[in-house]
Amino acid sequence: MAAETTTSTPPLRPEDERLPIGSSFAYGLQHVLTMYGGIIAVPLIIGGAAGLESTDVALLIASCLFIGGLATILQSFGIPFFGSQLPLVQGVSFAGVATMLAILDGGGGLPDVLGAVLVSSLIGLVLAPFFAQIIRFFPPVVTGVVITTIGLTLMPVAGNWAMGGNASAEDYGSVGNIGLAGLTLLIVLVLSKVNNATISRLSILLAIVAGTVVAVFTGAADFSTVGSGSIVAFPTPFAFGMPTFNMAAIISMLIVIIVTMTETTADILAVGEVVKTKVDRRRIADGLRADMLSSAVAPVFNSFPQTAFAQNVGLVAITGVKSRFVVSAGGVILVVLGLFPLVGRVVAAIPTPVLGGAGVVLFGTVAAAGIRTLAKVEYENNMNLIIVAVSLGFGLIPVVQPAFYNDFPEWFTIIFHSGISSAAIMAVLLNILFNHITAGNPDQASVFVAGTSVRWLRKAHLDALQEGDSVVGGKIVDADGREVPVVDEDKAADVQARLERGEITSREELKKICEEP
Repeated sequence: MAAETTTSTPPLRPEDERLPIGSSFAYGLQHVLTMYGGIIAVPLIIGGAAGLESTDVALLIASCLFIGGLATILQSFGIPFFGSQLPLVQGVSFAGVATMLAILDGGGGLPDVLGAVLVSSLIGLVLAPFFAQIIRFFPPVVTGVVITTIGLTLMPVAGNWAMGGNASAEDYGSVGNIGLAGLTLLIVLVLSKVNNATISRLSILLAIVAGTVVAVFTGAADFSTVGSGSIVAFPTPFAFGMPTFNMAAIISMLIVIIVTMTETTADILAVGEVVKTKVDRRRIADGLRADMLSSAVAPVFNSFPQTAFAQNVGLVAITGVKSRFVVSAGGVILVVLGLFPLVGRVVAAIPTPVLGGAGVVLFGTVAAAGIRTLAKVEYENNMNLIIVAVSLGFGLIPVVQPAFYNDFPEWFTIIFHSGISSAAIMAVLLNILFNHITAGNPDQASVFVAGTSVRWLRKAHLDALQEGDSVVGGKIVDADGREVPVVDEDKAADVQARLERGEITSREELKKICEEP
């Protein structure tokens, strides 16, 4: 009997590739380590501002990890109508920090914050399908700007991590911290060069582990608090009391929700570009619904608005691991970290300079992916160049000058303080102005219009060339290296007549005629 042969059918979409369980969780852990510092930063800030005890802050952190894990699974694995089914990691959004701090300053406390998140997220859930209709306003000239801006706006995060993460610490910005970040970056580069696909794809994770080991031996890592606290803890629903509903707080938070929907849309488009898969309106709507549902459930378990983490888009780009099931495995790890604070404390003890060294590669890769998209844009006889220039400028203003919008109304500051939102809004508006509303657009009327690269020659000109003719230094020379005179159009008829009458017998005579005014 002939042996049976089986063939595996490749997935129809790159993101549907299934890796072995071990590899999936290894790559998933890499995703968790990449975004861990970001996901615990918000509860640390809000918990401190709310005056919570350290045990309550730990509860906030565990809740954010737990909800982030569930949101990641919903977004990447997906169920009907919920989840983009793309390799996107979800976590607490930084966009809402300023608004939540303002609510706390108003005396509302955490119940007001959680109530505002709950109501505004439910409104966002209703708006998600309509918000997804803007996909036609996101051509490559817009997505390229947004993806590039995502990478560039994240670079200060990597720089802050590399310096130590805590600006009030004595060693912030020290040579030791930056050196540790540089060493981690060097390890990433070396491992990426290794002629082994698995090691190269795991270069970020392995570099973080190696950097942490070095930090332990140099005294830069502190694992002394890992053993303190409970080992297992399930997030208690409404641990800080039932949410309260303040209309002003809800309106302010609704603006944040719209901003996070804009950022998530940009991240969906960005990861779609990285994965090389189709992203349509339906997929964006499913992704936004998952985002909003997760954000609505988050307050029940003492957490805050959820959004896709842009830094993990860079990890997908640099590793080439496009499987959404890998990210789902990362979501499982986040849930476990939320249920087992002991494990979470181990991960939290990884020195931030180590994460900073890895972040330089990750965030730079996102920017590079955006530049690659912009390279595909047509710049001839249109205003795409000014769209890119102005949009990138708007996106970088809040990065290079964080206080730029401080004197503007709060609603305006919330929207435009995010470089990603600023760039996305400006790119969409300028694209509509110049590419959709074409009335009044002059041809080649602006210095910002790129010159045409479409070249052509009259056939008669080609017929005049001979074998061996070439262009050297802007002049036509023959096979012997002698210059072939070029006659102006207004002299062409006169020169032709003189040649026919025998009045011109040499190239030198012809050149003199050409040089005459």
